This record gives sequence, C-alpha cells and structure tokens, in this order.
Amino acid sequence: MKRKIILALILSAMLVLSLAACKKDEGLIEITLNEVAHSIFYAPMYVAFEEGYFEEEGLDVELVNGLGADKTMTALLSGEAEIGFMGAEASIYVYNEGAKDYAVNFAQLTQRAGNFLVSRNLDDPVNEDFDWNLLRNKTVIGGRVGGMPQMVFEFILKNKGIDPQKDLEIIQNIDFGITAQSFASGIGDYTIEFEPHATALELEGVGKVVASLGVESGKVPYTAFCAKKSYIEKNPKVIQGFTNAIQKGMDYVNSHTPDEIAETIHPQFSETDLDTVKMIVKRYYDQDTWKEDTIFEEDSFNLLQDILDQAGELSARIPYEDLITTEFAKKAKSGK
Repeated sequence: MKRKIILALILSAMLVLSLAACKKDEGLIEITLNEVAHSIFYAPMYVAFEEGYFEEEGLDVELVNGLGADKTMTALLSGEAEIGFMGAEASIYVYNEGAKDYAVNFAQLTQRAGNFLVSRNLDDPVNEDFDWNLLRNKTVIGGRVGGMPQMVFEFILKNKGIDPQKDLEIIQNIDFGITAQSFASGIGDYTIEFEPHATALELEGVGKVVASLGVESGKVPYTAFCAKKSYIEKNPKVIQGFTNAIQKGMDYVNSHTPDEIAETIHPQFSETDLDTVKMIVKRYYDQDTWKEDTIFEEDSFNLLQDILDQAGELSARIPYEDLITTEFAKKAKSGK
C-alpha cells in the first residue's frame, strides 16, 4: 500500500513538473501588473485574465494589488512592476516633479468614476432625488489629498454650489482600504466607497448608496494603464500585446450581459457571492462605466487637468503628447 502511495506521489510530482515545463516552453513573457485596487469596477481587465486573453498575446501577467495610486506608481518607477494601473493624475504628478523616465499612459479603461456616496441615514433619497445639500454641516469620509476619488468628489460639490472646505467636514486621514470598515464602526455621516464595499455596507444594513459619483461627474478618464517611457520604447511588442488583451476584455463587456460578465470575473472575487457580484456589475454596467476602446483622447486628458487645476493640485499643465500615447490602443481597436 505504501509503495502505491509513494508511486502516486512521484507520478503527481512528475505531472506538476511536466506542466511547469510546458508553461515554460510556451515562451510566455512574464510581467507584473500593479493595480491601484482590486475592484469589480475594472471588470474588462479581469475578463482578460479569466478568458486567457493575455496568454493569447504571449504574456504571463502577475497581478499585484498596490492599495493606492501612490504605492502603485512607486512600484512602477522602482521597477517592481512593468505596468501600472491607476488614475492618470499620478503620471502628471511624477512628470511635474521633474522625473526623466516618467510614466506614459497607453490605454484607458474606465470613463466614469467608480465610487458611490453612501449615507448612514437609510431614509435619504436615492440617485436623481438625492439632494447634495444634505451634506452641508455633515461629516464625510473622503479620499486622500490629490487622489482622483477626492478630486472628483470636490469637483461635484463645487458644481452643486457647495464649498468642500467650509460647508462640510471631509475626513482624509483614513487609509484607502479601511474606509468602509471605519464607516461601519460609526465614523462619519457619509462615506465615498468603491465596490464591493458600497454594496457590502448596504447588505450589512449600516448604509445606503444614495448617489453615483460617476453619474454626477460625467465622463472622466478615471483609470488607465501606464509604463515607464523607457520600458515602452524598449518593449513595444509587450505593450501592444497587453493592450490587445485589454481591448478583448472591453469587447467582451460591451457584448455580454451583466450576469454573464459577473459569472466570468467571479473567480477574481471568490470571497463575494455571485449574486452580489451580479448586483455590482449591473450597477457599473448601467452607468456606462467602460469605454468601447482603450484610446485615451486629448479632450479627456484636458478634462483631467481641469479637475486637478480646480482642486489646486496642478502645478503646470502638460502637453497631451508627452504623457499619452494612442499608438497601441488604435492598433488594438483596429485589430492590426
């Protein structure tokens, strides 16, 4: 019996080694992708992983959660990651700080903000009926200074005639990953949350989603893929293959139902039950979150700089062609 068990173990080990060798023989190029957060908001990217689109393009992509744009950009610039995924404002900051080998954005993913305003008052009206003046004299858990979540929130407040500095208190010293937990513990009257945290607070009965920042702010270039200028120059085939895979993910979400999308990406969010993932995907789907292509348009870049300027975070405006390349996105869209 022992011999049979040992033989089985040896055969299993040989099978594992054989599979590993096969993977190596495939000649896939290994790269690390550092994402700003792990959220259903980025569904097309997770479709690319689950449908094997990266492998089809000859890439073996390791996904790392950076837990914030500042950390993701640090990982990119230090060489810990070949590609970074975050708000393009981070690349603007790096450029304006004088970096020579700065980050260039080569593919846009989302075209709306992906966070939501969650109220502790379960009787607050929702969406079109929500009155933003309810935030006056209240406390809101916001985002870090200079980050897209906070700047878009302030952009909306100002458009509603509300002064972010005088008319309410915005808490900005809570770590990005524990804002929902802090709200659930009793901090704040409102909180700004990405999914799945916004829906989780609703399901826990401690809050209610009353407004979408993505709807209120309009279309903004919220997240994009970038790489160091030198890396793009030296590895155009890698960047092209990566962009092709993301475009395939875009095509998928634009040609499938929310339920189908949710079922495809659910393995990426195994800690969340499928019905909840379906709810969240539909929420993003209905607000037209994802682009049809990955082309980062000049008008979008100018709008981003307007938002930064209004927030007092833009030291100098940057030429579009310095931080954006559309070469790879256009080829991915055309399929050539």
